[in-house]
Amino acid sequence: MSHSQGKTGRLLPPALAVVGLGVMVYAVMAGDEHFPPTAPLSTPATTPYAHTVAGSGLVEASTRNMAVGSPLSGIVTEVPVRVGQRVAVGDPLFQLDARQIQAELGVRQAALRVAESRLVEAAASAQEAKFLLQQVKGLEDNRAVSREEVQHRETADSVARARVASAEAAIRQARAEWEAAQTERDRLTVRAAVAGEVLQVNIQPGELLAAAGISSPPMILGETSLLHVRVNIDENDAWRIKPGSRATACLRGNAAIRTDLTWVRTEPLVIPKQSLTGSSAERVDTRVLQVLFAFERGTLPIYVGQQMDVFIESAPDTGANP
Repeated sequence: MSHSQGKTGRLLPPALAVVGLGVMVYAVMAGDEHFPPTAPLSTPATTPYAHTVAGSGLVEASTRNMAVGSPLSGIVTEVPVRVGQRVAVGDPLFQLDARQIQAELGVRQAALRVAESRLVEAAASAQEAKFLLQQVKGLEDNRAVSREEVQHRETADSVARARVASAEAAIRQARAEWEAAQTERDRLTVRAAVAGEVLQVNIQPGELLAAAGISSPPMILGETSLLHVRVNIDENDAWRIKPGSRATACLRGNAAIRTDLTWVRTEPLVIPKQSLTGSSAERVDTRVLQVLFAFERGTLPIYVGQQMDVFIESAPDTGANP
């Protein structure tokens, strides 16, 4: 190795260190450059009251979001409603296979007719036995008919009346069994318990529907012309909420969509706050008072399940007991 090559090798590491230091200084200076703040996607909601308690609200139907279930298990044969359709009380929501119970109804009806015909037969026999007994009872001379014959006709009359009573009981039993089968058939048609809107349909014809142990309800129903907002208020601010207080709600994501609320009620039980993640078991270490408000939906683009920022007019937070 020559002298010049050795000198170059000794100078290379310091040169690389100087270059690396320069790159680092430039990166630090470039990273310290001021960038203008990014404008928010939507304007934050603001309260219209001088003193307010704010909370997160969840929109729900005024009848609550009713999970419609089935009292019986079976194959779904018909779903006459669709999502978004309005239904009245008693309207059919879905139908289960009723062929077996329909056949049993035929058997029960035939048994009822047999019982009714036996009553007619028993009543005729009882009428005859009564007539024969009256024939011997009405004789002026008791010696015309033996005592044994009178006893025989009295026994026949008693037996005939007992058979009539038995036939009547058989009719009542047959009719009760027929009505029970009718009730069982009617239970296979699930009907709307309240008037409202079909919010969700999770079944279709041909599916096997279990009466219990299902993860999601077959259908969700609720009244949406009048909506409720369930607001979670931190327990530390619960004392500031007065029944009948005014309130305003802004749609999460668009504060320009807002509506005045009407007081409905305060839930009497303070509960752990449920995290709005879709999990019914997830909890956080916060306890909340739930307050319900109502508003007319009208033409507002607000839907069940959406979140709203709610501002409730309240007493000043003085830090002292009220």
